[in-house]
Amino acid sequence: MREFFHRKLERSAIGFVLAIIGVSAIGGFVEIAPLFTIHETVEEAPDMRLYTPLELAGRNIYIREGCYACHSQMIRTLRDEVERYGPYSLAVESKNDHPMLWGSKRTGPDIARLGGKYSDAWHVAHLINPRDVVPQSVMPKYGWLMRDELKADDLDKHLAAQRAVGVPYSDAMIANASADAYGQASPDSPYASGVTERYGEATNMRAFDGEPGRLTEMDAVVAYLQVLGRLTDAAHRQTAAAGK
Repeated sequence: MREFFHRKLERSAIGFVLAIIGVSAIGGFVEIAPLFTIHETVEEAPDMRLYTPLELAGRNIYIREGCYACHSQMIRTLRDEVERYGPYSLAVESKNDHPMLWGSKRTGPDIARLGGKYSDAWHVAHLINPRDVVPQSVMPKYGWLMRDELKADDLDKHLAAQRAVGVPYSDAMIANASADAYGQASPDSPYASGVTERYGEATNMRAFDGEPGRLTEMDAVVAYLQVLGRLTDAAHRQTAAAGK
């Protein structure tokens, strides 16, 4: 009976096309319908901070080097994950991430709550040679990040591209992107005050690679790693409220 039905359908061009359209419509509805209620599922985070130009540059390098292939950034609601990594990830924490880096494979640990867990010096040593701090690590070396200067003259274009997809960067943030990248890694420079003015007092301000006076890709990557999970306290507040 099933074979007869398929043979009859496939011999009718119009019927076959209508069947394809019908199946596609069902699939499209299943994918699109949840978007109409997304405002009910994404949590509120009025304290949400934006990536600074330096942190965004670090994120771009993280993507460039394929780090997301081994490290996820999404802590699930499972008890063992929460106990190991911290509060489970909320949708609002990724609302300004384009592309998102949730991931599904963990050759290395999840890093959604990595910010502030280790010192800058630890991250620098780990990236130069992971085995120096984690003997059993299978992570590749990224020593060139310390040698390569960060290309910062086009960061305004990166911020403008992010604004085009909904990240609320202001005109001042875009216009001062290159200067703010230098200022964040050089807190004693005249550019530093503008960074905290535009991105808030909670912004990490220091020479992340331990070498003031030069802006490297290592500065950018470490700055990015140190802010993971710290752009908003929404997850920690939800956990605290649930424990009451």
